[in-house]
Amino acid sequence: MTEKPLDGIRVVEMSHMVMGPSTGMFLGFLGAEVIKVEPPQGDKTRNLTGMGAGFFPTFNRGKKSVTLDVKDPADLARLHGLIATADVFVENFRDETLARMGLAPDQLRAACPSLIVASCKGFLKGPYEHRAAMDEVVQMMTGMAYMTGPTGRPLRIGSSANDIMGGLFTAYGVLAALIQRGKTGSGSAVRAGLFENCLLLVAQHMVQFDIEGTEAPPLPERVFSWPVYDLFPTSDGRQIFVGAATDGQWEKLCKGLGLEHLFDDPRLQNRPDQIAARDWTLPQVAAKIAARPFAEMVRIMEENDLLFAPVSRPAEMYDDPHVNRPGGLFTSQYADRKDFRAPSLPVQIDGAPVVSRSVDVPGIGQHNAEILGALEAAR
Repeated sequence: MTEKPLDGIRVVEMSHMVMGPSTGMFLGFLGAEVIKVEPPQGDKTRNLTGMGAGFFPTFNRGKKSVTLDVKDPADLARLHGLIATADVFVENFRDETLARMGLAPDQLRAACPSLIVASCKGFLKGPYEHRAAMDEVVQMMTGMAYMTGPTGRPLRIGSSANDIMGGLFTAYGVLAALIQRGKTGSGSAVRAGLFENCLLLVAQHMVQFDIEGTEAPPLPERVFSWPVYDLFPTSDGRQIFVGAATDGQWEKLCKGLGLEHLFDDPRLQNRPDQIAARDWTLPQVAAKIAARPFAEMVRIMEENDLLFAPVSRPAEMYDDPHVNRPGGLFTSQYADRKDFRAPSLPVQIDGAPVVSRSVDVPGIGQHNAEILGALEAAR
């Protein structure tokens, strides 16, 4: 679509790592002008390697970069002037650090009543609000890591999911505040907590305990709710996940694999009985799958509209036909580094992907002349 929902909205983002930058990216993909404020040497996240190498380019696409030294009084004044031109200020610094710079939400909104201040924090207000937090910390605290690994081996999930979802909730709060400002003319202070985000992700297990008085075991040891919901090897050495979660899927799986006798078995005529019989039905399912190559299993699963998935690595997504559909991946230029491909938001509006007009990653201070020059000219 030509016109974006947040066209005309200016966001000043002063954050690093993942949660804050993802907030800015989400708003930018919706059409906002996002100005990233970096120190003169650039955001330290730019120089991460290994599993952190994708942080900066992934979550800073489509932004403009200006450099300011907030320890310098003149640059701090420029930052205040820049924020005064904004609709939204996104930050992820400690509360006391912001207050010393005059950037706390109440300080900013006293000067700019219509400003929305979006704070990406480890915790919401409460006993832990001054603690430092990262994705792995809150996964350990909330039980997410306990639920992911086997007993005695808590394990963080394999992406920065909490940080990314924390940024999504911050952006969600910003959108609500923009709607509210349209009604009242007043801005808001939005605060999102990484801990509380992770807490919501484990809420289903908390509620199970509150209702039933029983604790869910870690997912590798879970009590199954379906007759088939497992990984199986194929004859050519690949793995495939196969699921039968409804009565109809159980019937289709049995018939598709040539296991009609299981479907007809009087001992397997309801789901509780099918689940209770997993110890002797699953080996039969596994044997049928092990006799077939992966491609044949995919054909059977697709023809019968069944739940299935290959076990893929993230790098293999670049070869996936659905990922490579029009609008599935966008190529970004990364300043003086290698171009890369990455997905947009997992949303379509009127059939079109939601992506900012530019998906390039700015160089350090690339937009100083444009943004800061305009500030000077307006004085």
